[in-house]
Amino acid sequence: MVVISAAAPPARADPAGLVEQEITFSSGELTFHGTVIAPDTGTRHPAMVMVHGSGRVSRDGYRQEAEAFARSGIVTLIYDKRPKQSKSDVDFELLADDALAALRALRTHPGVDPDRTGLWGVSEGGWVAPLAAAGSTDVAFVVTVGAPGVAPERQQSWNLVNRLAAAGVSGSLVDTVSRTTLGLLVGAGQFPEAGYDPAPVLARITQPVLGLWGDLDRVIPGVESLRVFQESLDRGGNRHYTLRSVPGADHTMRRSPDGFQRGDDLSPAYLEQVAAWVNSAEPPAADVGPLPRQERQSAPVEAGSPAVQLAAVVLLLVAFAAYGVRWRRAGKAPVRRPARLLATTGLLSVLGLLGYLGHLASTGAKSLGVVVLGRPLPWLALQLLAVAVVVATVVTARQAWQARADLTTGRRVRLGLLVAGGALFVPWAVHWGLLLP
Repeated sequence: MVVISAAAPPARADPAGLVEQEITFSSGELTFHGTVIAPDTGTRHPAMVMVHGSGRVSRDGYRQEAEAFARSGIVTLIYDKRPKQSKSDVDFELLADDALAALRALRTHPGVDPDRTGLWGVSEGGWVAPLAAAGSTDVAFVVTVGAPGVAPERQQSWNLVNRLAAAGVSGSLVDTVSRTTLGLLVGAGQFPEAGYDPAPVLARITQPVLGLWGDLDRVIPGVESLRVFQESLDRGGNRHYTLRSVPGADHTMRRSPDGFQRGDDLSPAYLEQVAAWVNSAEPPAADVGPLPRQERQSAPVEAGSPAVQLAAVVLLLVAFAAYGVRWRRAGKAPVRRPARLLATTGLLSVLGLLGYLGHLASTGAKSLGVVVLGRPLPWLALQLLAVAVVVATVVTARQAWQARADLTTGRRVRLGLLVAGGALFVPWAVHWGLLLP
């Protein structure tokens, strides 16, 4: 149940012809703080609640757009996003409830026409705003900006491929990061709402919809998303939608030369389209403009098995580390040198891969370093180590067999475990791309 409170200080005038008012409202057990920005006209206007993208975002992150819309005659409400306990703490249903609570609070504002009050959602908000609208007749319309029409895991994989390609990375690391690592996070439950399908929700929306995508969007697959919106809305019988791309705009409708370098200025064409559409007297009939650019198709991500990967890592570490205790130098030890090389390179490869992929996962693959031959230097070093492990495994196995008569039972067991670790390392390294081009 959502409880709304309108306790708020008096509105204050803004030099640019706007008026602001701080408000609070409740959603569940949480109290939210927001700012209503309205034209200083004394009459009622259409209004929008601005629903956040992903991450820890404050209301001020959307102030620039909110003020621009208010100058165009649209009252806006920006509010602080629900706090997260961790990166995996995301629930679209809760976020949709928060957006509806904000909308109900906005509808009570004296400068707002409650029958013309809707939701605006960017990026992740493009999943949340339609979900909220599908469950409430209070929502008069929906505006989405850079809304994904695919599942979050598929969108993030596509985004990572673009980011790596832009950094000059090619080869096996691309799949390792965008599919294998992401799939393991999905399987471990560390990628929230990974399989969320927006299509059934879009098919339930009866309100008018404006969907806009920057034609330089590198974060979400714009062509696929626009088509999913169109097909889903048509399937649900909704004939009041406008779906278009915005030239020269990135994911968040900033001007950008390539979609990766984010500018400070919002696209004027974007602001004009939203203002004209929201202020129109009648909901427009279905209209689809030119498709945005999309260089590659997205693909589903297969969930990995954390249990299998954990077991493999433990076995490898035990096999390589068990040889770390130095043998007594008494007696003949013909395989000591290649065996120590195998143990050392094996440990470095396993621990190095875990550390490097953990670093890439925590930074979103934004911190790659110097790229040589399509590979970041740490990845190139790990691939060379993996080759050394394979070579050392072959040499150690051959020499251990040749010297088997000179080895004690204990040494045979340790060498057998070490060589078995080297053999297990090969398919494991192939799985993680270390032994692939």
